[in-house]
Amino acid sequence: MTDRRGLLIILSSPSGAGKSTLARRLMAWDPSIRFSVSATTRPPRPGEVDGEHYHFMNEAAFKSLVSDGGMLEHAHVFGNFYGSPKAAVQEAIDRGEDVLFDIDWQGAQQIRNSALGQHTLSIFILPPSIRELHRRLRERAQDSEDVIAKRMQKSWDEISHWDGYDFVLVNDDLDKTEQKLQAILTAARLRLSQQPGITAHVRALQSEFEEME
Repeated sequence: MTDRRGLLIILSSPSGAGKSTLARRLMAWDPSIRFSVSATTRPPRPGEVDGEHYHFMNEAAFKSLVSDGGMLEHAHVFGNFYGSPKAAVQEAIDRGEDVLFDIDWQGAQQIRNSALGQHTLSIFILPPSIRELHRRLRERAQDSEDVIAKRMQKSWDEISHWDGYDFVLVNDDLDKTEQKLQAILTAARLRLSQQPGITAHVRALQSEFEEME
């Protein structure tokens, strides 16, 4: 038995609030954290590798996996399907490995309501302002103006679900937000639900106490 169970660490935010950067920093801080490789029906972008960045699959294969109960969560976003294969996540947390999810509120809700819900740690990242959010989207130069406009339209819907998370952080200073994430994760790893050996330890203490009577 491992010293602890792994956590399903959920990071959510509107596009441009910084969750992807914070996810990379969190894994650099603790390389044992593994990133959940999502499945998607969208085509690969230049430089993306199948199985490393995403599991790329066609829509029929994706829907078949969902119907068979093989997805921990899934959603339809901007015309494509995204989801987290369940088996790999279960195996990881059983080994005591933390799995990091960069997903939206819909996926977060599905995971919290799943059989693995007690092992989740959900954190929502807010931008300091809507103007700053728009500026970040334009400066990263990954999307067309049309896609940026759609992301901005969707941002308030995502922000409106902030109160469904365990923790909410305003990312107005990247270094300070990272430090807060580290503190949250350190504490969450000590939850009773994440320490499978505690019950046996308490029983051993009880036996020792009874022997001394």
